[in-house]
Amino acid sequence: MPLLIGIAGGTGSGKTTVAKRIEEFFAGSRVVVLPQDAYYRSFDHLPFEERAAINYDHPNAFDTELLLSHLHRLRQGLPVERPVYDFKTHRRLPETVHVEPGDVVILEGILVLHDPRIRELLDIKIYVDTPDDLRFIRRLLRDVRERGRTMDSVVKQYLATVRLMHLEFVEPSKRYADVIIPEGGFNDVALQLLISTIERFLEGAARGSGDQPPLPLLR
Repeated sequence: MPLLIGIAGGTGSGKTTVAKRIEEFFAGSRVVVLPQDAYYRSFDHLPFEERAAINYDHPNAFDTELLLSHLHRLRQGLPVERPVYDFKTHRRLPETVHVEPGDVVILEGILVLHDPRIRELLDIKIYVDTPDDLRFIRRLLRDVRERGRTMDSVVKQYLATVRLMHLEFVEPSKRYADVIIPEGGFNDVALQLLISTIERFLEGAARGSGDQPPLPLLR
């Protein structure tokens, strides 16, 4: 079975950067990244104004059942059709992304460590811990540049739901983490330790009989 890694953390914490840097390092080594954001529920039956007002930082906003089924399939060595979510229109698109199983599966998202059903599947649980002011600045810049939002709408959403949901659901999930990485993808020391662990796992898998080898212990 593949190595399943969960990377959680608040909005703008740098968890996506961590996942991307690992994926880039192991380019060609069958590392699969699943963004939890792709699994927002479909609210196509609602008009745009109502879709925009949904609390997307609450656990109920995610189609966790679909995500769990995809994680189970990837563990079994089976491909999945990952949904595609359009953040500008707040809706799931009809097309999907075909994802082949990999030796390492990375799931990243704000609530990856919140649901116990997901936690049970993860071999390594990571929480990216970044100061609130930096996270807000990053989210503001991203949403304005990439998601067609105005500065006022980003601030309003942050105060109305994002901050409250972070305090209620995201921050408490940090206690489930095996590893806490300050500053996310900019923490080269933590990233190198994580990459070394993955390398040893892949080496053990290559020497093994096909069964998942145990995670390497620090010596």
